[in-house]
Amino acid sequence: MLAFLFATIAFSIDAMLPALPEIAAQLTPENVNRAQLILTAFVAGMGLGTLFAGPISDAIGRKRAITIGFAIYAAAAVVAIFANSIEVLLAARFVQGLGAAGPRIVGLALVRDLYEGREMARITSIVMMVFIIIPALAPSIGQGMIWLAGWHGVFIGFLIFAVIGSTWLNLRQAETLPPERRRPLRAGPLKEAAREVLTDRHVVLCTLILTLGFGQMFGLLSSAQQLFGEAYGKGDAFPSWFAAMALLSGAGTVLNAAFVTRFGMRRIAKWAYIMQTCVSAVMLVLVGGGLLPEALQFPAFFIWCVSVFFMAGVTFGNLNALALQRMGHIAGMAASIVSATSTLLATLIAAPVGLLYDGTALPVIIATLICSALAWYLMGMLRD
Repeated sequence: MLAFLFATIAFSIDAMLPALPEIAAQLTPENVNRAQLILTAFVAGMGLGTLFAGPISDAIGRKRAITIGFAIYAAAAVVAIFANSIEVLLAARFVQGLGAAGPRIVGLALVRDLYEGREMARITSIVMMVFIIIPALAPSIGQGMIWLAGWHGVFIGFLIFAVIGSTWLNLRQAETLPPERRRPLRAGPLKEAAREVLTDRHVVLCTLILTLGFGQMFGLLSSAQQLFGEAYGKGDAFPSWFAAMALLSGAGTVLNAAFVTRFGMRRIAKWAYIMQTCVSAVMLVLVGGGLLPEALQFPAFFIWCVSVFFMAGVTFGNLNALALQRMGHIAGMAASIVSATSTLLATLIAAPVGLLYDGTALPVIIATLICSALAWYLMGMLRD
């Protein structure tokens, strides 16, 4: 169930990828790159929504806050089903992102209610093992919905997803935040909690590192459909390649769950960024220098993509656990601020990377190299 809640954002992004060419052709044929804004609009809405989802859940409880989020998400999906312009679709996606923040961010606070530290990181990794199946299948599900009802069908899938998620939660999950531990939605307590989070050096460093991690991953996702389809001629098989990439990279969550209690969250995340910096540097030399024979160009690109998602599997859960380690008493507020800040700032990285697409993988490779190197440097300033 937690994996389903966590997958709301990934499903909302990944299932959308196969629809981008059709949406571009129908709604913005004069500038097909604008279709990528459908992803960044959702991410921006999600980033803003996380500012409110956590504090609301601290005041009214986790289950009710998640249910409200799903309701907003579903309502926006209905608007998108009937959208006939790119502007209406972008607005609907922004609102959908606002709603998606509920299950994702409050789900994280729900885990923090029950676990902390390395045990929280281990539990999060176990959830991510199951979670990885959903984004792996998402492009194929999206492709199937497109086959049945055109690109509008993807939003029908989102509507069904919201109904299943909210029903499952309310039937099976007990409330983890009892009334006596709730914090009222008043300016004074909210301001005090926000100041505690924003002035904690440990939390700020984790947030900046998460920003760089999300930025490079969202940048790759924004260009993925065009890269697989146009640059490497794999457009028809994109859902299958994406599923294989997600499943292979899921090994990162398996390894993290197995070793995080032994080696610690900081050490594992640091080595993941070191690995990604080295792999991206080699990839930049090979692609930028035209050193790869044609037969190896797509295999090398595919392996590099797997490395980016592998890195996410061994860093995001650990960094969230590190950020919330000392914030159990204000888990909702802390989860909101960390996620909102990192997500909104990540769009400032991802949007230009997507718009700079030039028919090659170079823009996203360069962005990934820079982000991973900076994250590596910041990890050196962090302590468990």
